[in-house]
Amino acid sequence: MSDLSKLREQIDACDDEIIAILKRRMDAVEKIGEIKRNEGGAVYRPERERQIIERLSKHCDGSKLSRAGIEAIFYEIFSLSRSLEGREKVAFLGPFGTYSHEASVSRFGQNAIYEPIASIDGVFRQVERGAAKFGVVPIENNTEGVVAASYDSLGEHESIKVVGEIYLDISHALCGVCAEIPCLKRIYTHPQAYAQCKKFLAEHGLEEVEFVATSSTAKAAQLTKDDEKGAAICSKIAAKLSNIPVIFERIQDNLGNSTRFFVLSNAFCNKSGNDKTSIIASTDHKPGALFNLLSIFAGLKINITKLESRPDKKHSFKSLFYIDIEGHKDDEIIAKALNSARQSGHEIRVLGSYAVAK
Repeated sequence: MSDLSKLREQIDACDDEIIAILKRRMDAVEKIGEIKRNEGGAVYRPERERQIIERLSKHCDGSKLSRAGIEAIFYEIFSLSRSLEGREKVAFLGPFGTYSHEASVSRFGQNAIYEPIASIDGVFRQVERGAAKFGVVPIENNTEGVVAASYDSLGEHESIKVVGEIYLDISHALCGVCAEIPCLKRIYTHPQAYAQCKKFLAEHGLEEVEFVATSSTAKAAQLTKDDEKGAAICSKIAAKLSNIPVIFERIQDNLGNSTRFFVLSNAFCNKSGNDKTSIIASTDHKPGALFNLLSIFAGLKINITKLESRPDKKHSFKSLFYIDIEGHKDDEIIAKALNSARQSGHEIRVLGSYAVAK
């Protein structure tokens, strides 16, 4: 027997062992599911999944098995496990092929049912009325800043909770049926994606080419497949779904371009041991009010990782403050800070506490 045949036999034996172990895992999952049904527990436990990922990531060796690889494998296993109690429906900012779609699949796996929604507020409404168990929306990009529509919807839909966050590296490609740059007459894409590729466009003399704004990069890919003189700035997955060739890859100005997404549902999460809490705060419209609020967190040595203001649509020229802090709402120190803020006259609504993703 050749060395190659021996190695293939070893791989086959490993695969058989993996299947046997997965079956044992599913047996245990079914028993846990039965206990949850009897006790009314939640099927989706993102804090537990994060604890598993953190524990298993200690086995990373940096080459043969990376943290990203462990996450990709085990989120699929988590998805398969949850499907024993019914496939989950996940609403996302569509259409298929958007980065929101990609982020959703990275968290919920191939086994979930995905529903593309045309607007961010529409995703919130689908979750709010129970038409989808979860929603995934972009909240901020490290190049272009916050997604205002997501923040505004968080303020308006009080029953929705943030149960997780996802960070996705954003890599744009120039795609189209026209392989020659000089023949391009139109570039289709979302305005944010266009802004993230300005250097590439300038270097290739494409700044003067007509820019056609689309609702998403996936929509841009769909429009491009019927335009012999057009190209789309989109993801490779969108190009594949629309069956158009990739002309240039990784054309974004910032090669570290990343978007943060929120996972939405209708219930709070338990502690994971490494959590973040998002809140909305409203202060009196007077000097020092915001300083007073922030001083409460500073005095208790609570780190603020994000502070964003948005107009309060219920009160003209008044702002709502969206704040992310380190810790879980049920941590003693966090609960103390939130109570102190309320006692000081600030209106506080907890959007959610969830496992830190990055």
